[in-house]
Amino acid sequence: MTNLIEKTIHSEEIFSGKIISLHLQDVELPNGKQSKREIIKHPGAVAILAITDDKKIVMVEQFRKALERTIVEIPAGKLEKDEEPALCARRELEEETGYECESLELLVSFYTSPGFADEIVHLFVAKGLTKKENAAALDEDEFVNVEEITLDEAIKYIKEQKIYDAKTSYAVQYLQLQEALGNK
Repeated sequence: MTNLIEKTIHSEEIFSGKIISLHLQDVELPNGKQSKREIIKHPGAVAILAITDDKKIVMVEQFRKALERTIVEIPAGKLEKDEEPALCARRELEEETGYECESLELLVSFYTSPGFADEIVHLFVAKGLTKKENAAALDEDEFVNVEEITLDEAIKYIKEQKIYDAKTSYAVQYLQLQEALGNK
């Protein structure tokens, strides 16, 4: 078996922003040669596959500046420092959709782009949804439209590229698999 570990020789933070930081690293490769790596550090995030009692998926439509367009996504948000993912998921669900949930279960955690970023997303399934009368407000720079769609509509949105992000596509495919297996 080949050793695959890259040893960090030097790391320098070259940008620190509100959400991410960018580090330039000098590394020693398994063959002894050196190379550079650009690494984005991210605090992690949660995403919530919120399913209503009538089997609709709660989605948010929002403008994504990096894409210069709106897309439809499952609710999601960044973890605060030392915040437990389940608490963050409940907070983000309420802030973005106005819903609270009876049950919240971790489905999976995954890295979004491990070639250059350490962002991990914790994907939860939320059920037993109730609309809150005095729900927590969105962040002041956040604007969303909330919609509830069926699985068939979500599949159509993927084909039409209205749903165009990995976490939401993953969540929709999970529901498709559950339906195919008869796990409703």
